[in-house]
Amino acid sequence: MDFEETLNYLFSQLPMFQRMGAAAYKADLSNTLRLTAVARNPEEGLKCIHIAGTNGKGSTAHALASIFQSCGYKTGLMTSPHYKDFRERIKVNGEFISEDFVVDWVDRYKRRSEAIQPSFFELTVIMGFSYFKDQEVDIAIIETGMGGRLDSTNICEPELCIITPIGFDHQQFLGDTLEKIAMEKAGIIKHGIPVLITQGNESLIPLFTSVAESRHAPLHVTSSKKEQIHTDLKGRYQQRNMAAVLDAVRIMKTRGYTLPDEGVTHGLQHIISQTGFMGRWQILKESSPRIIADAAHNVHGIETLIENLKEEKFETLHVVMGMVADKDVNAVLSLLPKDAHYHFSHAKILRAMPAEELLSKAKDLALNGFAYKSLEDALEGAKAAAKDNDLILITGSVFTVAEMV
Repeated sequence: MDFEETLNYLFSQLPMFQRMGAAAYKADLSNTLRLTAVARNPEEGLKCIHIAGTNGKGSTAHALASIFQSCGYKTGLMTSPHYKDFRERIKVNGEFISEDFVVDWVDRYKRRSEAIQPSFFELTVIMGFSYFKDQEVDIAIIETGMGGRLDSTNICEPELCIITPIGFDHQQFLGDTLEKIAMEKAGIIKHGIPVLITQGNESLIPLFTSVAESRHAPLHVTSSKKEQIHTDLKGRYQQRNMAAVLDAVRIMKTRGYTLPDEGVTHGLQHIISQTGFMGRWQILKESSPRIIADAAHNVHGIETLIENLKEEKFETLHVVMGMVADKDVNAVLSLLPKDAHYHFSHAKILRAMPAEELLSKAKDLALNGFAYKSLEDALEGAKAAAKDNDLILITGSVFTVAEMV
């Protein structure tokens, strides 16, 4: 197979949560363990930082990858989902995994993996570990996919575990209370390995403390830092994420990593250029009108987004929005400003909520707008309605933003 044929195989033949939702979810690590054994356990010996959480884990992961790269370490980065290119999920020093490696790896393990019947995510995670081993990275920053305890990435043995803010998301898999969700995320805490709990988890500290103590894992908690942390990531909420990143740097220094201040500063100020980070308060057009994309898709994410809106100056807000049907759509819509103009549509995935249904739910909550056949049409509608001093915000899901950036 060539690269395009390989991608078609990965996307069409394997159960993919990004496309299918619940049907692709695997509720244990048995497939992952069988698959990594077939691939000769590439995660063994890998130095890594493992990150779980509901919100902020992507920003945290990209910032740490940029810092380690700036400090001279050959750095792997594994994140999900991807926006434009499958290879975004697996990078070394900001460069995508090579097409040749993807083709050769899938070809090598295709027959034996089919007997295991892995999901798309399970296969991708083991491919990522294999690539990091092949590239002999010094450190890898690993972001969980959904939960923690049963996430395929949880076979790694990290130098540090980080748990970013916990919120309501994927309740059908992780539990219907913050405590249940937090216990799933706490599943990444390893025996004797330090764990960092970031801002936004204050009410859950007793739970994380109990788990950490049971595993003799040194517990660190990020506190609010008053000084401004200079970073190229936009959005006030990034200050909370970067505060955690600096605490992670401090902990990694105690574990023998050389992370000089100048390298840390450079890394924080060049996250986008060094890692390709996208989709979080991403400015697509500076003015006339200003256009911003943010992949907020759950209550906590939308609350943070609204916090950022308070920092923006504009006359009228136009929101281009698409959501997936398995989210708590009503809870998200109820948080949105009533005086904005809404342009609803849907991403090109099976999980997307049809635009007309989204519009109907919005009207029930006193949000006014229109439904469009495509996100492109929705954006054009917003542009036609917006004046030079207005703001267009694209949000609702990663998949919505992916089609717009």
